[in-house]
Formats: sequence, structure tokens, C-alpha cells
Amino acid sequence: MSAIRGALERLGLARDAAVMVHSAFRGLAREGLAPQAVAEELCDYFASGTLLMPTMSWRFVKPANPEFSELDTPSNTGILTEVFRTTLATARSLHPTHSVAGIGRRAAELLAEHHLDPTPCSARSPFGKLPIVDGWVLMLGIGMDCCTLVHHGEETVAVDIYLKPASETETYLCRDRAGQAHTVRLRRHKFLPRDYWQFQDRLAASGRLRLTRIGNVLCRAFAARELHRMVIETLQARPDAILARDGQRYRRM
Repeated sequence: MSAIRGALERLGLARDAAVMVHSAFRGLAREGLAPQAVAEELCDYFASGTLLMPTMSWRFVKPANPEFSELDTPSNTGILTEVFRTTLATARSLHPTHSVAGIGRRAAELLAEHHLDPTPCSARSPFGKLPIVDGWVLMLGIGMDCCTLVHHGEETVAVDIYLKPASETETYLCRDRAGQAHTVRLRRHKFLPRDYWQFQDRLAASGRLRLTRIGNVLCRAFAARELHRMVIETLQARPDAILARDGQRYRRM
């Protein structure tokens, strides 16, 4: 049995699930794994489900470079995502900064409307749809601070705290794989210190965080619906609750 398949089975992920994979490959490479092989193993395991990976391009697509191509714009979220989008994915959502690539039976459904809203992780984005279809988040060798799904809660409850004002909305040209151009409006996330680790702690305390290892690489899995519920409840009680205070673990993203 391969290391990837073994980890997925230990995590109890169903083969027909919709799963969004976040990854950092350095640790997996130290365990002797190659990006293409891992991407193919993931596709094979979820062949009857749906495999998604964020293929974000916010480092490349900016007001000074305001065009995005579904086929040509590279991903800046790691080598596994770039291998996946270029060799295996059958679709990629049209979004200048927060696109997602996918393959499988629900890929088209989850990716088709990302360009229609002016915020990166809206209800019609893959991040907004994943909880609705009882999807899962799988984090391979990467921490909770990189879980983009939390942004969906921010946009749902407290958009004006976490995103730039509507007056600073940017306009981009996004070209799909058929060559058709789409105008996409975007309110970028503010660069704020954020504490996402609080949600991992709560998932673990409630028994909803699944953990395993591939050698020394820690792998986490949890239901998107559970995380989304926690984020919404937290922000409804205190809209600025995700902002990190001094001494807290945080991300700038």
C-alpha cells in the first residue's frame, strides 16, 4: 500500500467525498515522495469523488498585471498544486487571486461560479460550496494558518473588517480554457494578523480533527461544514475574533 493511500484510509476519508487539499511538499519530499506520484495517488483514491486544490495566483496577478488565464497562469501555492493543475485537473475556477483546480464528478459544479462575486471566498466560490456538499479539508504537511476556508466565514459575517473597502475594488480579465474572456471584480483581503489556530484547537477538543502521519509529516483532515460552523459562530459572537493579538500565532495573508 502506498504512503498516501495508507494515510487517507487512516483518516477515514471516503473515496466518493469532495476533498480540498492544502499542501506543503518539502516534508513529503524528505519522505521520498514525488509530486506527480502524490497527485496521481490522490486522483486515483478519490476517482469516484472530487479532488480540489487551491491554485492561487495573488503573487502574479495584480493591478499592474491584471489578466488571469485558466490554463497559463501558474499557481503560487506549492509544487503539488502546480503539478495537479497542469497534468491532471480538468477544470480551474476563474479567479485572479484565489482560483481552485479540480477533477471529479462535482468539479464543474463547485468551480463554475467563482468569478461571479466580488470577494475571493464567497458563497459561490469553491470555498463557499464545499461545506454545502459535505466536503472535507485535507492538509498535507501544512498548518491551520493556511486553511483558506476560514476566509469564507470572514466574508460571510464581517466582510468590511477583513476585506478592503468596496471603493478599492479591482477589475481583472480572466480567460477560460476555451479562450472566452470574463471581467471579474475583486475586493482583496486585507493584510492583517490572523489567528486560525484557534479553530484547530476547537476541532481537536470536540473530536472533529483527524490526524495521521506520513513519516514525520503531519496530516490533518476535518469536515468543511464543522469548521465553517465554528467560524460563523465565532464571528457572530465577536466579528474581530480572528484578528490575532500580541503573542498569538498568526498569518499574514
